Amino acid sequence: QVQMVESGGGLVQAGGSLRLSCAASGRTFSNLATGWFRQAPGKEREFVAAINGRGGSPNYAGNVKGRFTISRDNAKTTVYLQMNSLKPEDTAIYYCASRFMGDGSSVAGNYDSWGQGTQVTVSS
Repeated sequence: QVQMVESGGGLVQAGGSLRLSCAASGRTFSNLATGWFRQAPGKEREFVAAINGRGGSPNYAGNVKGRFTISRDNAKTTVYLQMNSLKPEDTAIYYCASRFMGDGSSVAGNYDSWGQGTQVTVSS
């Protein structure tokens, strides 16, 4: 079982930046592909970004591409989501997730372990 713990959420004005972190434990981190998803009130959970265990093949949702960057530090067993040029529509609970082996997937059902989420609120 993999434990995932997100941090770094908060309140920011539109146009600002935040960096989310997700610390993982319980399994060899380099064997885990990791992804970020988000869920806004009244909406379904949606894919944001994903990356494979070696830190390659980043994959982004179209509405965050060019603004968000996913990265990971395997030595620290942590995956990051740098969010720039934030918009009010980015307001959501952000979740990190992991899956054993494979590339980062945009499909939530492909992930085995999930964190509890961190709230991101972007004011206009």
